Amino acid sequence: LGAGVFHAPQVGRQLFPDLFKQGHAMHFRAVHSRSSLQATMAGHRQSLAAASLKLPALLLLLIFSLNWGHAVAHFDPANMTELQKHVSFFDRNKDGFITPVETIQGFVAIGCEYAFATAASASIHGALAPQTTPAGTPLPHLTIYVENIHKAMHGSDSGVYDPKGRFLPQKFEELFKTYAILRPDALTLAEMHAMLFAKRDLDPISWAPPEIEWGLLFTLASDWLGFLHKDSVRGIYDGSVFTKLEKKWHPSQSDI
Repeated sequence: LGAGVFHAPQVGRQLFPDLFKQGHAMHFRAVHSRSSLQATMAGHRQSLAAASLKLPALLLLLIFSLNWGHAVAHFDPANMTELQKHVSFFDRNKDGFITPVETIQGFVAIGCEYAFATAASASIHGALAPQTTPAGTPLPHLTIYVENIHKAMHGSDSGVYDPKGRFLPQKFEELFKTYAILRPDALTLAEMHAMLFAKRDLDPISWAPPEIEWGLLFTLASDWLGFLHKDSVRGIYDGSVFTKLEKKWHPSQSDI
Protein backbone atom coordinates (compact mmCIF):
# COMPACT_ATOMS: atom_id res chain seq x y z
CA LEU A 1 0.00 0.00 0.00
CA GLY A 2 1.21 3.54 -0.62
CA ALA A 3 3.50 4.57 2.19
CA GLY A 4 1.99 6.94 4.72
CA VAL A 5 3.65 10.18 5.76
CA PHE A 6 4.31 9.00 9.32
CA HIS A 7 5.07 5.47 10.49
CA ALA A 8 7.21 5.34 13.65
CA PRO A 9 5.45 4.64 16.98
CA GLN A 10 4.68 7.67 19.10
CA VAL A 11 4.88 10.03 16.08
CA GLY A 12 1.14 10.62 16.11
CA ARG A 13 1.21 11.34 19.83
CA GLN A 14 4.13 13.76 19.47
CA LEU A 15 2.95 15.64 16.40
CA PHE A 16 -0.75 15.84 17.24
CA PRO A 17 -1.06 16.11 21.06
CA ASP A 18 -3.96 18.55 20.84
CA LEU A 19 -5.74 16.32 18.36
CA PHE A 20 -5.47 13.35 20.72
CA LYS A 21 -6.70 15.40 23.70
CA GLN A 22 -9.63 16.73 21.72
CA GLY A 23 -10.29 13.25 20.42
CA HIS A 24 -10.59 11.80 23.92
CA ALA A 25 -13.13 14.44 24.85
CA MET A 26 -15.01 13.69 21.66
CA HIS A 27 -15.02 10.00 22.51
CA PHE A 28 -16.59 10.43 25.94
CA ARG A 29 -19.29 12.63 24.43
CA ALA A 30 -19.85 10.02 21.76
CA VAL A 31 -20.54 7.38 24.43
CA HIS A 32 -23.67 9.32 25.33
CA SER A 33 -24.61 10.22 21.76
CA ARG A 34 -24.05 7.10 19.74
CA SER A 35 -26.85 8.16 17.43
CA SER A 36 -24.80 11.12 16.23
CA LEU A 37 -22.15 8.76 14.83
CA GLN A 38 -24.81 6.71 13.11
CA ALA A 39 -26.37 9.87 11.70
CA THR A 40 -22.98 10.99 10.37
CA MET A 41 -22.37 7.68 8.61
CA ALA A 42 -25.92 7.73 7.29
CA GLY A 43 -25.06 11.07 5.74
CA HIS A 44 -21.99 9.52 4.09
CA ARG A 45 -24.17 6.74 2.72
CA GLN A 46 -26.78 9.16 1.39
CA SER A 47 -24.08 11.26 -0.25
CA LEU A 48 -22.63 8.23 -1.96
CA ALA A 49 -26.06 7.09 -3.06
CA ALA A 50 -26.83 10.55 -4.39
CA ALA A 51 -23.55 10.58 -6.30
CA SER A 52 -24.46 7.34 -8.00
CA LEU A 53 -27.55 8.98 -9.47
CA LYS A 54 -25.26 11.19 -11.50
CA LEU A 55 -23.78 8.18 -13.33
CA PRO A 56 -24.98 7.74 -16.89
CA ALA A 57 -28.10 5.60 -17.01
CA LEU A 58 -26.55 3.34 -19.65
CA LEU A 59 -23.57 2.60 -17.39
CA LEU A 60 -25.80 1.66 -14.48
CA LEU A 61 -27.85 -0.54 -16.79
CA LEU A 62 -24.72 -2.33 -17.91
CA ILE A 63 -23.40 -2.73 -14.37
CA PHE A 64 -26.50 -4.17 -12.80
CA SER A 65 -28.37 -5.90 -15.64
CA LEU A 66 -25.77 -7.74 -17.73
CA ASN A 67 -23.49 -10.69 -17.01
CA TRP A 68 -20.15 -10.40 -18.81
CA GLY A 69 -17.65 -13.03 -19.82
CA HIS A 70 -14.14 -12.69 -18.47
CA ALA A 71 -10.70 -14.22 -18.57
CA VAL A 72 -9.72 -17.30 -16.58
CA ALA A 73 -8.85 -16.75 -12.91
CA HIS A 74 -5.36 -17.91 -11.92
CA PHE A 75 -5.08 -17.98 -8.15
CA ASP A 76 -4.96 -20.57 -5.41
CA PRO A 77 -7.76 -20.11 -2.84
CA ALA A 78 -5.69 -22.02 -0.27
CA ASN A 79 -2.76 -19.59 -0.56
CA MET A 80 -4.39 -16.20 -0.84
CA THR A 81 -2.79 -13.07 0.56
CA GLU A 82 -4.64 -11.20 3.30
CA LEU A 83 -5.75 -8.59 0.78
CA GLN A 84 -7.17 -11.30 -1.49
CA LYS A 85 -8.98 -12.76 1.51
CA HIS A 86 -10.28 -9.29 2.35
CA VAL A 87 -11.99 -8.88 -1.02
CA SER A 88 -12.84 -12.57 -1.45
CA PHE A 89 -15.79 -12.16 0.91
CA PHE A 90 -17.49 -10.28 -1.92
CA ASP A 91 -16.73 -13.11 -4.36
CA ARG A 92 -19.97 -14.80 -3.40
CA ASN A 93 -19.59 -17.88 -5.62
CA LYS A 94 -15.81 -18.17 -5.05
CA ASP A 95 -14.86 -18.32 -8.72
CA GLY A 96 -12.06 -15.73 -8.47
CA PHE A 97 -14.13 -12.88 -9.92
CA ILE A 98 -16.24 -10.23 -8.20
CA THR A 99 -19.11 -8.86 -10.24
CA PRO A 100 -20.99 -5.65 -9.38
CA VAL A 101 -24.01 -7.71 -8.32
CA GLU A 102 -21.85 -9.77 -5.94
CA THR A 103 -20.51 -6.60 -4.36
CA ILE A 104 -24.06 -5.40 -3.76
CA GLN A 105 -24.89 -8.76 -2.17
CA GLY A 106 -21.79 -8.55 0.04
CA PHE A 107 -22.58 -5.08 1.34
CA VAL A 108 -26.18 -6.04 2.09
CA ALA A 109 -24.92 -9.16 3.86
CA ILE A 110 -22.84 -7.11 6.34
CA GLY A 111 -25.73 -4.82 7.22
CA CYS A 112 -25.74 -2.02 4.63
CA GLU A 113 -28.86 -0.64 3.03
CA TYR A 114 -29.52 -1.66 -0.57
CA ALA A 115 -29.29 1.90 -1.91
CA PHE A 116 -25.87 2.36 -0.32
CA ALA A 117 -24.72 -1.08 -1.52
CA THR A 118 -25.73 -0.24 -5.09
CA ALA A 119 -23.97 3.12 -5.08
CA ALA A 120 -20.85 1.66 -3.43
CA SER A 121 -20.71 -1.15 -5.99
CA ALA A 122 -20.83 1.29 -8.91
CA SER A 123 -18.06 3.39 -7.39
CA ILE A 124 -15.83 0.46 -6.40
CA HIS A 125 -16.07 -1.41 -9.69
CA GLY A 126 -15.62 1.74 -11.72
CA ALA A 127 -12.35 2.40 -9.88
CA LEU A 128 -10.91 -1.07 -9.20
CA ALA A 129 -12.06 -3.32 -12.03
CA PRO A 130 -10.00 -1.66 -14.79
CA GLN A 131 -6.88 -1.94 -12.63
CA THR A 132 -7.32 -5.65 -11.92
CA THR A 133 -8.52 -6.77 -15.35
CA PRO A 134 -5.84 -8.62 -17.39
CA ALA A 135 -4.60 -6.94 -20.54
CA GLY A 136 -6.52 -7.87 -23.65
CA THR A 137 -9.78 -8.61 -21.87
CA PRO A 138 -12.79 -7.30 -23.87
CA LEU A 139 -14.64 -4.26 -22.58
CA PRO A 140 -16.40 -3.36 -20.34
CA HIS A 141 -13.87 -3.85 -17.52
CA LEU A 142 -16.30 -4.00 -14.60
CA THR A 143 -15.35 -7.34 -13.02
CA ILE A 144 -12.75 -7.31 -10.21
CA TYR A 145 -10.14 -10.07 -10.50
CA VAL A 146 -9.23 -11.30 -7.01
CA GLU A 147 -5.78 -12.48 -8.12
CA ASN A 148 -4.82 -8.94 -9.21
CA ILE A 149 -6.37 -6.94 -6.37
CA HIS A 150 -2.93 -5.76 -5.21
CA LYS A 151 -2.71 -3.71 -8.43
CA ALA A 152 -5.63 -1.59 -7.23
CA MET A 153 -4.28 -0.67 -3.79
CA HIS A 154 -4.68 3.04 -3.05
CA GLY A 155 -2.48 5.42 -1.12
CA SER A 156 -3.09 7.02 2.28
CA ASP A 157 -3.97 3.70 3.87
CA SER A 158 -2.67 2.12 7.07
CA GLY A 159 0.45 0.53 5.56
CA VAL A 160 -0.34 -2.91 7.02
CA TYR A 161 -0.25 -4.58 3.58
CA ASP A 162 2.96 -4.90 1.57
CA PRO A 163 2.87 -4.10 -2.19
CA LYS A 164 1.67 -7.65 -2.92
CA GLY A 165 -1.16 -7.47 -0.39
CA ARG A 166 0.52 -9.55 2.30
CA PHE A 167 -0.15 -8.77 5.96
CA LEU A 168 2.65 -7.08 7.95
CA PRO A 169 2.22 -7.95 11.67
CA GLN A 170 4.76 -5.36 12.85
CA LYS A 171 2.92 -2.52 11.08
CA PHE A 172 -0.35 -3.74 12.57
CA GLU A 173 1.06 -3.65 16.10
CA GLU A 174 2.48 -0.18 15.47
CA LEU A 175 -1.01 1.14 14.75
CA PHE A 176 -2.16 0.30 18.25
CA LYS A 177 1.07 1.32 19.98
CA THR A 178 0.83 4.72 18.32
CA TYR A 179 -2.88 5.51 18.17
CA ALA A 180 -4.74 3.39 20.75
CA ILE A 181 -4.52 5.79 23.71
CA LEU A 182 -7.61 5.18 25.86
CA ARG A 183 -7.32 1.42 25.53
CA PRO A 184 -4.35 -0.56 24.17
CA ASP A 185 -6.65 -3.09 22.47
CA ALA A 186 -9.13 -0.79 20.71
CA LEU A 187 -9.50 2.43 18.73
CA THR A 188 -11.96 5.24 19.34
CA LEU A 189 -13.42 7.19 16.44
CA ALA A 190 -11.07 10.12 17.14
CA GLU A 191 -8.04 7.82 17.35
CA MET A 192 -9.00 6.19 14.08
CA HIS A 193 -9.26 9.59 12.39
CA ALA A 194 -5.88 10.62 13.87
CA MET A 195 -4.35 7.49 12.35
CA LEU A 196 -5.89 8.14 8.94
CA PHE A 197 -4.77 11.78 9.04
CA ALA A 198 -1.20 10.76 9.83
CA LYS A 199 -1.18 8.18 7.05
CA ARG A 200 -2.22 10.59 4.31
CA ASP A 201 0.22 10.83 1.42
CA LEU A 202 0.71 13.80 -0.91
CA ASP A 203 -2.17 12.91 -3.25
CA PRO A 204 -5.45 14.39 -1.93
CA ILE A 205 -7.44 12.07 -4.20
CA SER A 206 -6.27 9.12 -2.08
CA TRP A 207 -7.60 10.58 1.19
CA ALA A 208 -11.29 9.79 0.73
CA PRO A 209 -11.25 5.98 0.17
CA PRO A 210 -9.70 5.02 3.53
CA GLU A 211 -11.93 7.54 5.34
CA ILE A 212 -15.03 5.95 3.81
CA GLU A 213 -13.82 2.36 4.31
CA TRP A 214 -12.78 2.79 7.94
CA GLY A 215 -15.79 4.96 8.74
CA LEU A 216 -18.18 2.31 7.46
CA LEU A 217 -16.39 -0.47 9.32
CA PHE A 218 -16.34 1.58 12.53
CA THR A 219 -20.08 2.07 12.26
CA LEU A 220 -20.73 -1.62 11.62
CA ALA A 221 -18.14 -3.27 13.88
CA SER A 222 -17.53 -0.97 16.90
CA ASP A 223 -19.14 -1.77 20.25
CA TRP A 224 -21.85 0.26 21.97
CA LEU A 225 -19.21 2.28 23.88
CA GLY A 226 -17.59 3.46 20.66
CA PHE A 227 -14.54 1.17 20.57
CA LEU A 228 -13.32 -0.68 17.48
CA HIS A 229 -11.56 -3.66 19.01
CA LYS A 230 -8.20 -4.98 17.91
CA ASP A 231 -9.54 -8.36 16.85
CA SER A 232 -12.13 -6.63 14.65
CA VAL A 233 -9.44 -4.47 13.06
CA ARG A 234 -7.36 -7.59 12.44
CA GLY A 235 -10.41 -9.14 10.83
CA ILE A 236 -10.67 -6.21 8.43
CA TYR A 237 -7.38 -7.15 6.82
CA ASP A 238 -8.25 -10.79 6.11
CA GLY A 239 -11.99 -10.28 5.63
CA SER A 240 -13.02 -12.41 8.61
CA VAL A 241 -14.85 -9.45 10.19
CA PHE A 242 -17.20 -9.47 7.19
CA THR A 243 -18.13 -13.09 7.87
CA LYS A 244 -18.88 -12.23 11.50
CA LEU A 245 -21.05 -9.29 10.45
CA GLU A 246 -22.95 -11.48 8.00
CA LYS A 247 -23.67 -13.99 10.76
CA LYS A 248 -24.85 -11.14 12.95
CA TRP A 249 -27.26 -9.69 10.38
CA HIS A 250 -28.26 -12.86 8.49
CA PRO A 251 -27.57 -15.85 10.76
CA SER A 252 -29.63 -18.33 8.73
CA GLN A 253 -28.23 -17.31 5.33
CA SER A 254 -24.58 -17.29 6.45
CA ASP A 255 -24.81 -20.96 7.42
CA ILE A 256 -26.06 -22.08 4.01
